Amino acid sequence: MGDIDNPFNDPMALAHSNYCVPRGAVLVQRATSIRPSRLTRFVHDALRAVVLSDYYTCDGAKAAVRSGQYGFGFYEAFASDAAVSGLARDLFTFTRDASSHERFATYIASFAGPHPHDESDFERLLWDTLQRLSNLDRCHHQWSSRCSPDPASPDFAFSFAGVPFFIVGLHAASSRAARRFAWPTLVFNPHRQFDELRRSGRYARFQQVIRSAELQLQGSINPMLSDHGTTSEASQYSGRQVDTNWECPFHAQSDD
Repeated sequence: MGDIDNPFNDPMALAHSNYCVPRGAVLVQRATSIRPSRLTRFVHDALRAVVLSDYYTCDGAKAAVRSGQYGFGFYEAFASDAAVSGLARDLFTFTRDASSHERFATYIASFAGPHPHDESDFERLLWDTLQRLSNLDRCHHQWSSRCSPDPASPDFAFSFAGVPFFIVGLHAASSRAARRFAWPTLVFNPHRQFDELRRSGRYARFQQVIRSAELQLQGSINPMLSDHGTTSEASQYSGRQVDTNWECPFHAQSDD
């Protein structure tokens, strides 16, 4: 599918699109193979260094980065119109590219700022961004039939361009070491890769490895980790520990 088929082709999206991919050891803009800005490369290289550390806890992220099966974009202010417009265009392209990716593939979006004051501030910006993405997407795509649009449902997943995603938020104020990164970042993991792990009987082992690494790194397991289908994954996206009374501020296909 060419860029002409991308429904997010308005001037703001075109101006702020920044979909980059690794070509060997070099990061290039997907559409042109031109090197992105120095700051984009700097943030990308910093994130790669974190993920590829021997002590990083997520093997899925390591596999995606090592194999080059990921997209990366560096955008303007977190939750701004410019950043969301550019990200919508790039995330749509990623969903259409994903069929050629290996088992672990991901799209990583980092933002120039603002830097959250604390975990609650980051959580607000995360859901503001996802709400804006969903509001843009509702004109073009239905919510994926493979997941629930109700963030209180155990079957919830964030849907964009008809693809369910599990979101992982990273930021400097996170209480979890593995989610700490200098620039606010959202990682979009297609649900299909976790579904494949479950079908092959490898998901339990995958989960066990992550929890063991978390325990060794920080002396405790992330209290928000839960088994799929037992509680809504929405409470896990930001990384902030919340109680059972927490209500997700997201409303699918909202007219707000």
